[in-house]
Formats: sequence, C-alpha cells, structure tokens
Amino acid sequence: MKLDKKCMKLYLVTDRTWLSENDLMLQVEEAIQAGVTFVQLREKDISASRFIDEAKYLRKITKQYDIPFVINDNLNVAIAADADGVHVGQTDTDAKVVREIIGPSKILGVSVQTVEQALLAQENGADYIGVGALFSTSTKLDAKNVTIKTLSDICRSVTIPVVAIGGINKENINQLKGSGVDGVAVISAILAQSHITEATKTLSRLSDELVCVRKDS
Repeated sequence: MKLDKKCMKLYLVTDRTWLSENDLMLQVEEAIQAGVTFVQLREKDISASRFIDEAKYLRKITKQYDIPFVINDNLNVAIAADADGVHVGQTDTDAKVVREIIGPSKILGVSVQTVEQALLAQENGADYIGVGALFSTSTKLDAKNVTIKTLSDICRSVTIPVVAIGGINKENINQLKGSGVDGVAVISAILAQSHITEATKTLSRLSDELVCVRKDS
C-alpha cells in the first residue's frame, strides 16, 4: 500500500485499557466510519493466537474502508494477518532489520523523540514517523515528553510524513498548529469517550485545521 500523507490525518492506536464492556472491533469500525484515517493495533497482554485473530479481523475492516493498518512491534502477527505494515519504537526491533524482513512494499513506522532519531529512521527505510509524547499520557507511563519546538524541527528535517502522538485531545490539539505535522495519533481521545462517533468527528475537524502544507508536498 502506498502511503499518502492525507491518511496520516487522524491515526488511531488501539488500547483495550479503555474498553470496559465494549468490543474493540466495533469501536474501531465506528471510529473509522466517523473519520479515522489510519489504524495501529497495539496489544501487549494477550496470547499470540488471539492477537493474530484480532489482526486478521481488523485487516478485513480496514481493507473494506481502504485505510492503512499496521501492527505495533510484532512482525509475526503482521505477517500472519497480512497487515499493511509494522510500527516500531526505539527499543523494539531495529527499523533497518524490520525493513529487510517486510520488504519495500509494506509500511514501516518508527517512533522518535529527536531529530537524529528521525533522520536515522528515514535513512533506514521508515515510511512515516511518530513523534512524542507531546503531552502527558497515562497510556505509556515511561514515555518522555517532546517539546513542540523539537516536533517542528523534526518536521523540517525529514521528507516523510510526521504524526504527533502522546496525550493529544480536543483541548490541546491546537497547540500543535504551525508545527508542520501531517496528523495526530490518539488513543483515549477516541476510545475512552462515551460517544466515539462524536469524539472522532470533532478530532477529524480539528486535525483538518491543524495540518498544514509541508514544503516537500
């Protein structure tokens, strides 16, 4: 799947912490229908077989709506589900190794916190980078905050799409205006909300206002 910057606008990362009695698959599909443009399946505490089953099901949903679907840091699951790609962090499998394994046609996303990491990720074959955490987040307690200035510096330094992540919600998203990002990645701002459709539509509108034209577009 060729990665279009437009699909980075509203990137949803899954987290069953916010599920309560709700079904993850139904939540994700509702969010896609309301404006989510990219989905990452992130699972840390379920069996490999269940992870693969979830991935295969979400692959069908995302394919139906023609949006990119990647797996967080699990090459085996990504390959088994024929996902569009993989997303890795700085402490996960090296991006260069991942690119060699998945080949040139799959999507590779890499999380970064510095300009140096961003440039290396691009050099190693990343199709896009996620920058954060921008704000405090309860999802990744060990995440280090990145300043908006650093985010802007990263956006100016690379030619691949950049998505901001970490504690982003409808109250603080406007602080990212002018940074040069191609979109925002969210978790609780959608999945923790009682009205997912309404929350997603609001974030989609705010993301439209946020995203600016990159110099390399």
